[in-house]
Amino acid sequence: MAGSRTYRTKVLILDKTKLKETDLILTMLDERGRQVRAVAKGARKPGGRLAARCELFCTVDMLLAHGRSLDVVSQAELMEAPLGAAPDYEATCAASAIAEVARVCSFEDAEDPFTFAITQRALALVGSGLDSAHMDLLVAAFVFKLLSHIGYRPDFSACVSCGDPMLSYFSAQAGGLLCGSCASSVPGAELVSVGEVAWLRALMSMTFDALMVEQIDPHTAAFLLGLSHVWAATHTDQRLRAMEFMLGR
Repeated sequence: MAGSRTYRTKVLILDKTKLKETDLILTMLDERGRQVRAVAKGARKPGGRLAARCELFCTVDMLLAHGRSLDVVSQAELMEAPLGAAPDYEATCAASAIAEVARVCSFEDAEDPFTFAITQRALALVGSGLDSAHMDLLVAAFVFKLLSHIGYRPDFSACVSCGDPMLSYFSAQAGGLLCGSCASSVPGAELVSVGEVAWLRALMSMTFDALMVEQIDPHTAAFLLGLSHVWAATHTDQRLRAMEFMLGR
């Protein structure tokens, strides 16, 4: 209703910050793709009714009240908990990296339903029992797809400097793949093999579900994750600590 102090929306919980002794500030992505920050009062109390309904990475149906600077959680009903009650280490690392990138790519004053949809699907796949290599592959694909959607699309078709189809280097600073000649003048360009170029293209062209049934060795998957981290950190101008932790595990 117009002018109502409260509103209901479906959200993904991306981050939690302690506030005072018993409260939490929740950073969330709503179903319209808008970032929402709200106070969950008493969410840190033992046995508090909000505690189990506001866990990280879950989809929650929330009733929120408008506040001066932050909204306030009035009601919360858990809809989906993709990682289950006791997620393992690998799943937690991957989900944290996905939530971190979704957080830096969403904004309080801009709606983008695609961001909600792709983040929700990626988190669901994290909880489906993937092995370590496919966790890395999923996060790399998520990063490149989401960053491409918001305007930072890498060029994997030809050398970004001269158009040469013979590609052997990757540079986030340059905007994608480079030939050997052009890469010599780009600081930090990363050498990539023909197979790795094919995988980079696949990350952009294939769906998450199709990628998850492809065979990939752990070394290649970790390398692709590293390239996606450099791409995201460069173009969001953020330190992505969850991705750094995932790479160093």
